[in-house]
Amino acid sequence: MSDRLPPAELDNSVFSKVFRPEKLTFGLLTPLEGYPLSDTPSMEGHTALAKLADELGFAALWLRDVPFRDPNFGDVAQIFDPMVYASWLAAVTQRIAIGTAGMILPLRDAIAITKQALSVDQISNGRFLLGVSIGDRPSEYPAFGVDFGKRAERFRDAYSLIKVVANESFPVHQSMHFGSLDGSLDLVPKAFASRLPMVAVGRCGQEISWLAENLDGWIWHQSNLEHLPKVIELWRSACGPETFKPYGYGTFFELDSDPNAPLNWGRGVRGGRKALIDLWLRQYDQGVSHVALNMRVSHRPVKDTLQELGEYVLPLFA
Repeated sequence: MSDRLPPAELDNSVFSKVFRPEKLTFGLLTPLEGYPLSDTPSMEGHTALAKLADELGFAALWLRDVPFRDPNFGDVAQIFDPMVYASWLAAVTQRIAIGTAGMILPLRDAIAITKQALSVDQISNGRFLLGVSIGDRPSEYPAFGVDFGKRAERFRDAYSLIKVVANESFPVHQSMHFGSLDGSLDLVPKAFASRLPMVAVGRCGQEISWLAENLDGWIWHQSNLEHLPKVIELWRSACGPETFKPYGYGTFFELDSDPNAPLNWGRGVRGGRKALIDLWLRQYDQGVSHVALNMRVSHRPVKDTLQELGEYVLPLFA
């Protein structure tokens, strides 16, 4: 991994702190709360927990984009709009990255997303990561008046527009779904660092080769333990031998209060810290760069989970 380097313009950005060659970092998917028997979290004490995660050394907080409550789906994430919530979290934390996992590009106005993302990036002194996705809830598309069948096409169109308006001055650009720019307008602010990094969350309806060529990294769902090395090999082959583009995954997670509890890997990861440390050391060797933990299924108080991970797990990978 040592000969694979991130793009030079991202060397000093938050991207290089969350995603580093030969490092495994840990993030937390919001809400910072277990709600296994409900589709809606309470959001109680979330500010204090975000501060605790920051103090303990977690790399990132990831905010999901879930516009509606769909009872058939069973999860409304952190309830609050991700960009509004990102601003709040940026104000109450100091070091931890704030990311989206991810903004649903086919359903959102691309220029509005860019304006919001760059604003949070500046407000947070460069701690924002724009994760983008295609969404996983077909029921939301009619509400936005968007053709579900064209979601992959709209994703590519929105991505291209975001990249242009975020990183170029007075750009000229023609998009299929989101309008045109003739060079007379410049979107401000620009990124805190050299450019705004974008990470794919999920497959986004695209070929892996397209994601590797266009995005700065890929966060997917948990993979079968036996299949994970093949997934990472496929990703690395698509990225090429010289450029480091990280692979990470998000997973439901519950830390057993018994440190010797065995690993249970199914619809999420459950186990004691010793088994989890063994798992993550193996995955580090396999090339995983980031693990985003979703405690939605946890029955244990999140504060206890964070403190145990902060004391016994994070230092091993620091």
